[in-house]
Amino acid sequence: MPPPFKLLIQKINFWLRRGRAFHSHQASFYAFSGGRSSLVSGVKTACCPLQSLTQGIHQLWSQNLNQFKFRVAILMLLSCASCHSESQNSFRVMFYNVENLFDCEHDDGKNDNEFLPGNERNWNTYRYNQKLTNIAKVITAVGGWTTPALVGLCEVENDKVVTDLISQSPLKNQGYRYVITNSPDERGIDVALLYQRDIFKLLQTNPIRIHYRNNKTTRDILHVSGKVQSGDTLDIFVCHFPSRSGGEKSTEGARNFVAKFLKYSVDSVISLRKKPNILIMGDFNDFPDNASIYHVLKARSFTSSIESSSSLYNLFYQFMENKKGSYKHQGNWNMLDQIIVSGELLNQKNKLHIKENSAQIFSPDFLLEKDKSAGGKKPFRTYLGPRYIGGYSDHLPVYIDIIY
Repeated sequence: MPPPFKLLIQKINFWLRRGRAFHSHQASFYAFSGGRSSLVSGVKTACCPLQSLTQGIHQLWSQNLNQFKFRVAILMLLSCASCHSESQNSFRVMFYNVENLFDCEHDDGKNDNEFLPGNERNWNTYRYNQKLTNIAKVITAVGGWTTPALVGLCEVENDKVVTDLISQSPLKNQGYRYVITNSPDERGIDVALLYQRDIFKLLQTNPIRIHYRNNKTTRDILHVSGKVQSGDTLDIFVCHFPSRSGGEKSTEGARNFVAKFLKYSVDSVISLRKKPNILIMGDFNDFPDNASIYHVLKARSFTSSIESSSSLYNLFYQFMENKKGSYKHQGNWNMLDQIIVSGELLNQKNKLHIKENSAQIFSPDFLLEKDKSAGGKKPFRTYLGPRYIGGYSDHLPVYIDIIY
């Protein structure tokens, strides 16, 4: 690599470390070549802005421009990216089923024995700390240059594990606060929301208890209201619907029942808010076209038109249609982890809105391993049955970007 190129990369690294992040866009710029202006092909930035900038610089260098022309073209590239990043502020929202984040202590009244030291899973302090580090790595990687402002989590045991995650892991300097449910789930697992106060000002929290007639227990739904920097109120629901353990059909009623509670709560918010900015995220243990989501919650696939500001749209419907998913079962990818939003958040004319085409399943190589039985890849999980393999989770995270 030529010395000027190395120096430029060093300067770009320094600039990015000072917090200048680039958003995904298509940039076109002019480079001076042969005494006339010629359009140089644009560079589409991805989740790694330095990589895309490097590609653009390589394109310029390959044109054998003299130093003056090269510098002018580079300045145009950086200026274009900088202008775009300043014209639109955005933050990232992610959801992650972290697969059994338990501490090493017993919670009274909970069936957490399998995750106590000396028991069947051989859970211990070292493995617990490694789990915290792994989750922190995933959250940081999803954010790219800036950690997500809002992180929904499920399968977290209690306050202690979330406190440890944001204060004793690599996330400790990211300014996270959290809210968590205290569900009657027999295993003691809950849902939580991490938030950064400079982006999301907490207004109210409301855990929604699910009351079964047969005294069965499940996870609460977490409802959190907050104000973002645009001045808009954002209502967030974090969910973990009942599992399919025992069979999809035999457990379908339980998920439909929870979906009714969620729908009632969402409708209550819609009736109160002049502009209902609603975001629902979770592990629904159902596909986007299953009854609990499609018929009870009435969350539809979003194409291009919005029926109303209060209608609900599933941003991960198309992933299911393309046979992609966040969880792999018997060789098939299942789209269980989803983010659903109100039509109000899809209106691109509003200051607060979902960035177009920003919904993604996060699936870097380090979160995957070979699927020896079914072929392809599968999530690199913490346990395979009772055997500890030291991975991350049996689910992949999902995320979206919100512009404000």
